[in-house]
Amino acid sequence: MTEHGRAASKLLGIAIGMFAFGFLLVPLYDVFCEVTGFNGKTDGKYVVTDTPQVDRERLVTVQFLTNKNAGMPFEFRPKQRMMKVHPGEINAAEFYVRNPLDETVTAQAVPSVTPFNAASYLHKTECFCFEQQQLAGGESLDMPLRFIVDRELPSEVSTLTLSYTLYDISQDAVALNL
Repeated sequence: MTEHGRAASKLLGIAIGMFAFGFLLVPLYDVFCEVTGFNGKTDGKYVVTDTPQVDRERLVTVQFLTNKNAGMPFEFRPKQRMMKVHPGEINAAEFYVRNPLDETVTAQAVPSVTPFNAASYLHKTECFCFEQQQLAGGESLDMPLRFIVDRELPSEVSTLTLSYTLYDISQDAVALNL
């Protein structure tokens, strides 16, 4: 093999390795967060089995923040920046998203909760983050969130911040034939 052939092979190997790393980054991050409890990752969809007992004596402030990954063209924001809720109560919020491009884009929202030790006390019964959002060019969407702050939330926690980062996963969706 010539010197140019070896160099081309190395570059091809690097490109394949970078693609594989990018493709596996989210699953690896999920495993990391599960093992370490880092980044306030919430569990998946929460199923309400009994009528929740509401703690009317306590109010918790829930703040909503949104971010976009670098290069993500969408407009993305909570319709309400914060709300005061009673632990045990089922609550609803909405987020607005709009694709300003002329092409269809597939997005995925990744949530995190702070303080990190309170993530397991925020239960989402319905969330746009559970599925990918495909928006045609110029399309907008109101996305629902339904959640419960657990009555067992430690008393020293009076504010939870639920943050979503929106990622453009169009390339991954095409690669997986979604």
